[in-house]
Amino acid sequence: MTITAERKQELMKQYGTGEGDTGSPEVQVAVLSERISNLTEHFKTHGKDNHSRRGLIRMVSQRRRLLDYVKAKDSKRYEALIGSLGLRR
Repeated sequence: MTITAERKQELMKQYGTGEGDTGSPEVQVAVLSERISNLTEHFKTHGKDNHSRRGLIRMVSQRRRLLDYVKAKDSKRYEALIGSLGLRR
């Protein structure tokens, strides 16, 4: 259910603006998307896990707020980010 440190490093290299960039919205959205996809797979076998479902809903809303922020600041960055992550909107 959690994201490994190696996978997080890969996402930071791929979406980060510089070395060790963990705070940019692109990196945060990429890490949240990875965690959301892991939890979605978890729910395919554990349908009654309502405690984790609450966390999933919180992560989805956090990602939405970050994406809204990126869209307000720079729409080209937003379009590139959702295109590379395969998010629909």
